[in-house]
Amino acid sequence: MATRIIAKLDVKPPNVVKPLLFEGLKVVGLPKDLAKKYYEQGADEVFYTDIVASLYQREILYQNIQETADEIFIPFAVGGGIKNVQDISKLFHIGADKVVINTYALQTNPQLINEAAKIFGSQAVVVNIEAKKWDRWYECYSDGGRIPSTKDVYSWAQECQQRGAGEILLQTIDNDGLQEGFDLEISKKMVDSLDIPVVLSSGAGNLEDIKEVINYAKPSGVAIASMLHFNKTTISQIKQYLRDNNIEVSA
Repeated sequence: MATRIIAKLDVKPPNVVKPLLFEGLKVVGLPKDLAKKYYEQGADEVFYTDIVASLYQREILYQNIQETADEIFIPFAVGGGIKNVQDISKLFHIGADKVVINTYALQTNPQLINEAAKIFGSQAVVVNIEAKKWDRWYECYSDGGRIPSTKDVYSWAQECQQRGAGEILLQTIDNDGLQEGFDLEISKKMVDSLDIPVVLSSGAGNLEDIKEVINYAKPSGVAIASMLHFNKTTISQIKQYLRDNNIEVSA
């Protein structure tokens, strides 16, 4: 099966930003402009996450999301500040194809995953896991890597799957933005431990990093941010490199 190459937009409205280790936000452009750029380069999907909505406890900014959705014609996953099925319904109404859930389900009410999957279908529900490595375990965090949960990453991922999540987005706090490679240990174990697709993020610094994590962990997709935002490569160049190394990607 072809590995999806996904453009990941971390948004602090109105801008896309790129954190380093989930801190130190650098402005890189407007969501609608970057989404269109990556769509035209051949991205298979776009993931859009408002990384401060839950942290600031404010409403979802739907206009920014709709403006972005209007620019692309590929699957569009949206997260940040989602607390109930009404929020999810609004997001689908303005152009989202999937929702990405983290803070509210992790810290307050995991039943949100069940409700969302029952109403909208598992294929539309992605759970974002922000993993922090300690000596002997990985802990789930929320709110852009700021708030710990005391929950074990693998146990939470299994629970999310059982509750009806159709996909996991795995981000590793200690690798994010460094462009020094993925955490291969958690990447492979997460993929192997679940029956649902896993998208890996956090760590791509060069084309070899992407090839390595695909060959080693066999994810459903890889979400790229820094390499694209800082013009180190393009989606089409990533895909051609992977094809040249016998990894199946879409046209």
